[in-house]
Amino acid sequence: MPVVEPSPLVASVASEIVKYIRGTGQATGARLVERKLGEHLKVSRSPVRLALQILEAEGVVRRADRGGYVVAQLPEQLPLAAEAADDELYHRIAADRLEGLLPDRVTENFLLRRYGMTRTELSETLRRISNEGWIDRTPGYGWEFLPMLDSLTVYRDSYRFRLVIEPAAILEPTFTLNVEALRKCREDQQRLIDGAIWKVSNAALFDSNSALHEAVMDCSNNPFFSDGLRKVDRLRRLIEYKKSLPRDRALERCREHVQLIDLLLAGHNEAAAAFMREHLTTVSAEKTAAPDAK
Repeated sequence: MPVVEPSPLVASVASEIVKYIRGTGQATGARLVERKLGEHLKVSRSPVRLALQILEAEGVVRRADRGGYVVAQLPEQLPLAAEAADDELYHRIAADRLEGLLPDRVTENFLLRRYGMTRTELSETLRRISNEGWIDRTPGYGWEFLPMLDSLTVYRDSYRFRLVIEPAAILEPTFTLNVEALRKCREDQQRLIDGAIWKVSNAALFDSNSALHEAVMDCSNNPFFSDGLRKVDRLRRLIEYKKSLPRDRALERCREHVQLIDLLLAGHNEAAAAFMREHLTTVSAEKTAAPDAK
């Protein structure tokens, strides 16, 4: 049965489950365990169960013969209920933090007064931000923002770092394709190319693109490479919302992502490494051309 007007928490969990299925390359028929999903998303089993009901109604998962759920198929876009989640508060906090309008440490009462939302809305938003890695709880009701890239100079440096490690990872002797994960990423990029790019938020676009780059990096089987890229992706999340490309240019970058995956799937690793270097060079030049960051 469809879930009517789910809470923002449940809608967010539904969206995160879809990202988990894509990012881990889960195939059709793969079993989804509530307990494991709850541990991965750092939530209780109750919102996971309700989120799975949403995904069942939208055809993403189906009930297994022996109980529980399995993957049915990935949607062309994020679940409708997840799209309906209210992102306004999240983006207001992100923008204020990037502009230096929020101190390093804040209390929940301070945030409640500043943004005028309910405590439940605030708790759900802080959970999302915490899962993304740019805020952490302190003892009591306090929260501390974690370091993020907040200047054009260090933003450029992050791309210089990626230009070194991402092409090199493809040429590692331990590089082994995770075909299923890359195909899922290719499907996601093709969905954007086919029109979804004009509808998704900057945050959703960042998640899709970073998931692809991280999936390629994971094929290196070098945890130092993978951890390094994930740390950079976490640090650059907020500034990426501000530096996101116009959608016509972002569309070209998505087409390049598909070309990159096709080279990898064809076994042309040297060509893929060169293509990755050219791709990152182009994106870096586009995003750092205008000095509008602090």
